[in-house]
Amino acid sequence: MTPTTLALVALAYLIGAIPFAVVVSKLFGLSDPRHYGSGNPGATNVLRSGNKSAAALTLLGDAAKGWVAVWVMQHWGPGTASSVALAGAAAFIGHVFPVTLGFKGGKGVATALGVLAGFSGWLALACMGVWLALALILRYSSAAALGAAVAAPLAAQALIGEAAISGASVFMTGILIWRHAGNIKRLLAGTEPKIGSKKKPPAAS
Repeated sequence: MTPTTLALVALAYLIGAIPFAVVVSKLFGLSDPRHYGSGNPGATNVLRSGNKSAAALTLLGDAAKGWVAVWVMQHWGPGTASSVALAGAAAFIGHVFPVTLGFKGGKGVATALGVLAGFSGWLALACMGVWLALALILRYSSAAALGAAVAAPLAAQALIGEAAISGASVFMTGILIWRHAGNIKRLLAGTEPKIGSKKKPPAAS
């Protein structure tokens, strides 16, 4: 790995570590999303504040940072499949384990989608289609995310066929499943909140 590639992988991590859920909540005068609902600094939990605009902006920000990290490697780095895959994985890890939040970040769904979009727009659309179908049918965001995560490596292999890209997709899928362990338990127990359900957050201080 060249010094340039290494530097861009580190930059990808730092881009991924931008805590949009916390930043957007502060801008909108909302409570810190780590202190209500699931405690997860992500768009789904921000939505529980009742502010759809803040949740949408968080979603866009988290997805954008995954895409940007890949784009930077494609245009400023060697642009090989392996280097691009590393940048995408680094951005994803930056979101899940951000130095900016004491290495306690979000679950990574939106950032993973942004990374996949950087790999291929068709790949991202395929996974979004799986998520949307499952969300409409099951009404559980977590179940939809898990289904899309499982589909991602299969779609990556079918649409791109690069081992490094498929490997990065498998890596992100594994982390996503691990990060959703609590959701899986609640889904099995029938206690997982459905899309649109709210847990009233405390007032912002």
